[in-house]
Amino acid sequence: MGYYLLQISYTPEGWAALVKNPQNRFEKVRPAMEKVGGKLVQAFFAFGEYDIVAIGEFPNNSAAASIAIALAAGGALKSCKTTPLLTVEETMDALFKAQESGYQPLTKQAMEVRA
Repeated sequence: MGYYLLQISYTPEGWAALVKNPQNRFEKVRPAMEKVGGKLVQAFFAFGEYDIVAIGEFPNNSAAASIAIALAAGGALKSCKTTPLLTVEETMDALFKAQESGYQPLTKQAMEVRA
């Protein structure tokens, strides 16, 4: 299971529908996430570019994408951005693998030779 950051913005029409009929949309999204094997870990309304910021946990990228697609297909959203997240442990593992990869970066000196 991996974590994903969901950043969502409503259209003006989406906000108008919520004002007309206030409801907790997180409770509507939660069962859909569970149906694809995911889990809504936490969700917040926010100021700024995105109206909602949420953390979801999904078994794979396609499950996370399926929720983003379903939400976007509903028509009430201006945007729905999904970003895979790494835990500290996953990042440490990646750092050690990068260290051991043997990759030789292009040096400044080598770049100057080409110019």
